[in-house]
Order: sequence, then structure tokens, then C-alpha cells
Amino acid sequence: MKLQLKENGFAAELNDLLQRRAERVKPRPAEAVDENLLWVAEFPVGEETYAIPLSALRAAVPLRMVTPVPLSPPHVIGILRFQGQILTALSLASLLGGRGWREDPAVLLVVDPGFGRLVAVDCERIPKPTGVPHAQVEEARARTSSAVCEITLPGMRQMSLLDLGRLMDRRNVEKR
Repeated sequence: MKLQLKENGFAAELNDLLQRRAERVKPRPAEAVDENLLWVAEFPVGEETYAIPLSALRAAVPLRMVTPVPLSPPHVIGILRFQGQILTALSLASLLGGRGWREDPAVLLVVDPGFGRLVAVDCERIPKPTGVPHAQVEEARARTSSAVCEITLPGMRQMSLLDLGRLMDRRNVEKR
């Protein structure tokens, strides 16, 4: 069987096949078409779902790496060594106002809250990455001045986006 070549050097049958494949993969995924996304690390705290911007997350380490500090405030779990630095490990449930955990925390999230030092916060499990439309994030942030802003995701699923800098600011403790 001899194939006849067209101008571009491909046989007509092969050229048709390549054109059909190109048309099939041409459309962009629906979520990429809709909007730009803010990628967040999503995790549960008790019965609620919280998230932090993925850009603030540096690592997830086992909770057993923490050394307790006697006479520390209730929100301080202890300290740990991470990449040559001594970090403070904080109780996220305590920082959020005493909400309880469904499971005992097993993971520490090493985060950069934006004030020059890394800290660690406890978490029930390793968070999963989720994309949230920037428009929804900006709308939610405009409605509140607190460290927690509520976002309603598709399917009426609620998520609370944390502003770690505000959450850990000692000057705002009375306002929470």
C-alpha cells in the first residue's frame, strides 16, 4: 500500500487523524477557563473546613518532633527544630478560639505567616490542595476584617480562609 503525500509531507489519512486529535484536545479545562485560582491547603478543624494559601505552607512534619515547653501559654504546644531553626509550635484550635478537634492532631504545618519567622501549627491530617477562584476570595476578604473569612464553594460547601498574620498577631487577641 502506497500513501500519497500532501504538501506538508504527511499522508492524507494521517493528516486527518492528527487534525481530529488536535480538535479534541484544543478546549481548555472548565476551571481554567472560568477564572484565575488561588491555591490553598485545605484541612479540617473539628467539624469545619479551613484553608491557608499554599504559598504560605512550607512543610508538613510529624507532631512527635515537638518538645513541650513548661509554663508556656495555652496556645503554645512547644518548640521544634526545622532546617536549623527553632520554631514555635502553636495550637491552631486554641488560636481559633477553642474549637475542638475531631481527631488528635498528628501533623504540624510549618507556615510563613508573613512577619519574618516561620511557625508551626497543629493539624489533624496533611492538607489537600484546592483551587478557589480569586474573585470569591477577594469578595470574602472585603466582607470581614478578621483573620477568618468564609467562602462558599460550589455545591454549597463552606471553607474558612485563614489570614495567618492576623490570626497570630497578639494585638488582635481581644478582638477574636
